[in-house]
Amino acid sequence: MAGAGMLRPIVAVLVLAGTTISVRAQEINDYPTSARAEYVFGCMKSNGESRQSIEQCSCSIDVVASIIPYDRYVTAETVLSMAQVRGNLGGQFRSSEQAANALSDLRRAQAEAEVRCF
Repeated sequence: MAGAGMLRPIVAVLVLAGTTISVRAQEINDYPTSARAEYVFGCMKSNGESRQSIEQCSCSIDVVASIIPYDRYVTAETVLSMAQVRGNLGGQFRSSEQAANALSDLRRAQAEAEVRCF
């Protein structure tokens, strides 16, 4: 019986460690599958629709996701999209310091992905 009593603290520590690892993984993997798929599809359109491009583009979004959080990625993608709008609204996205910073973060992450994956 003394052996069973000794195992309880060890089991409790293992359960807590597993919970901590799970939480960290969720924090790191905060990009929804649909966003990852959209990135890979767009990347493949630019780099050829081959098995190799699937591997490279999947690697690329993983690198981007490891560098910038998803909310920052969404901001940068919104800036890219809205900057194409003509007129005053598009101009606000093209000239905003916050928009420029988000876009700069995304471009740095994509450059790192280019080095690691292609």
